[in-house]
Amino acid sequence: MNAKTLYSLVVAALVALLAAWWISSAQKPVTESAEQTKTLLPGFREQVNDVNAITFTGAENKVLATLKRGADGWTIADKAGYPADVAKLREFLLKLADANVLEQKTSSPKHYAELGVGDVSDKDAGGVLVTLDGLKQPVKLIIGNFNGAGGGGTFVRREGEAQSLLVKGNLTVDKTVAGWERKDIVDIAATRLKQVTVANPDGKVLKVYKEQPGDANFKVADVPKGRALSSDFVANTLASTLTGLHADDVYPAKEMAPAEKVYKADYLAFDGLDVAMLAWVKDGKDYAQLSATLDNAAATTHVEADQAKAQADYEVAVQAGKSAAKAGEGADKKAEGKATADPAAEPIAPLAVTDPAKDKAERLKVLNDEVAMLNKSFSGWTFVLPNFKFSNIDKSLDDMLKPLEQKKPDAKDASKAAPRKPAEKPSATPAKKS
Repeated sequence: MNAKTLYSLVVAALVALLAAWWISSAQKPVTESAEQTKTLLPGFREQVNDVNAITFTGAENKVLATLKRGADGWTIADKAGYPADVAKLREFLLKLADANVLEQKTSSPKHYAELGVGDVSDKDAGGVLVTLDGLKQPVKLIIGNFNGAGGGGTFVRREGEAQSLLVKGNLTVDKTVAGWERKDIVDIAATRLKQVTVANPDGKVLKVYKEQPGDANFKVADVPKGRALSSDFVANTLASTLTGLHADDVYPAKEMAPAEKVYKADYLAFDGLDVAMLAWVKDGKDYAQLSATLDNAAATTHVEADQAKAQADYEVAVQAGKSAAKAGEGADKKAEGKATADPAAEPIAPLAVTDPAKDKAERLKVLNDEVAMLNKSFSGWTFVLPNFKFSNIDKSLDDMLKPLEQKKPDAKDASKAAPRKPAEKPSATPAKKS
């Protein structure tokens, strides 16, 4: 066999081996790790910040919620432009951007309902059509059931495509408008408050207060003579109403006006912030409207008191520094062959000491800015409060007090009070003569 023939045989053998390897590789099933590299929405992560509108559509093509991004951020069109929950929205968009395909599922319409990926025009559709606008090409994705029992993942189908998919992660969406609303209303710590006043619809007024910011508990005003509080801390819950206050739902104020009978609550802080609340019950729900103002007299008094404390603290620090320096000088004189100690650094005077007028102006500006920010959130809206928060408003003075003891009648009183046995009447039958 000459060299040319040998070379031809070697080449033919290599070609055969390569062909066999290619056929074998093509017939192998795709591994899970390779399948997961298939992105559900290719290129979406790079465009996620371009999304400017999201529409959620349910069965019978009913729009569940429409979120839009404008100059004031994300708002809900279905709620007259109330702010949306941006954190929840962003989390959902990032989940979509990171969603990878686990496996292909049915492409038969008769099996769509089992996965929740049927057309939302159907009255029995179980999924939600998510439409993302603002991109180069709008994204329309039907999000079906969460396959928790199957190791995680969500069934989805791109609208217009027959093939349904199982993608990694839980992509199911909230089907209510309220679920996309910003929930936080206000967060004012109870320790900041000086006084809480609640006037019930019947006109009775409950007032609790602190004399100093450091007081552990609120006191109850106008406790009747002979009555006692149920505990030293019974009034503290009233001051916690504005702490982490969230709404279950929200309505434009013009669509949900106060009822005829309302609770009027007022929360005054030591620094002068004053939040007023109107609250009422209607159809089993607890509603409230809020507004904020600044009590300038209380704010000024608070700032001046803080400045006086800052001045006193500064003077104490200066005196302490002088004493330390003097002690150090005495020690250096006694020590031989040692370097003298550095003089103690003088404490830095705060603005409340160096320029009280400027300090006061800056602090009052911070308070006024806070009032403006709160009113921007409050104005024009009626909030549905959680019941446990409303229960802090639905209070009276009697709720703060120990129950009245029922007097037990003594023995003499009991005998007097006991009914007498009626005298026996003479028999109507005449006695027989002997």
